[in-house]
Amino acid sequence: MSWMDEMIGVFDRGLRAVTGVTPAEREAPPAEEGELTDAERRHAAALMRVNHVGEVCAQALYEGQALTAGKPEVREALREAAAEEADHLAWCRERIDELGGRPSLLAPLFYGASMAVGVAAGALGDRVSLGFVAATEDQVTEHLDRHLQSLPEADARSRAILEAMREDESRHGVNALKGGGVEFPPLARQAMTLISRAMTETTYRI
Repeated sequence: MSWMDEMIGVFDRGLRAVTGVTPAEREAPPAEEGELTDAERRHAAALMRVNHVGEVCAQALYEGQALTAGKPEVREALREAAAEEADHLAWCRERIDELGGRPSLLAPLFYGASMAVGVAAGALGDRVSLGFVAATEDQVTEHLDRHLQSLPEADARSRAILEAMREDESRHGVNALKGGGVEFPPLARQAMTLISRAMTETTYRI
């Protein structure tokens, strides 16, 4: 594949991620919907909007890291993880629609910023890039745990989606370390936590 063909593919996948037309290879986990009040529905939709933006960012990070990966096998592993997480993106968007919500208006901005971060992480070398994946997935699993606690009790459908996402994210983090990723120091993880929470606070509302 030529450089131009690869960039066209990156642009196409990015456009699909931001506009919400990324298809899912797996169906969303089944769960019976309980009765939700209007306030609970709005809250659940806002939580799923946050998770949707997180998955938009994940697509951009993986794309950026794959572009600058050194070894072909690392590039392939990143692309495989991105393809699996495309299911999360589609599930979250579908659930937002079911709840009568809307995706975040900030998704394109976060996609662009995440792509730049991914390119930079990949340029630092495969071990750092894979370590970044592992540290990011640790952040995501902690974030999902908080959302699972915050979801309305009756929202079994959103809960099933987040639990399936958590399982995938945890596995991606473990695989990144097994693939040679370096453990990120506590200070770097703390900085990532602050950035993640800033994104969460803004996309819950916007």
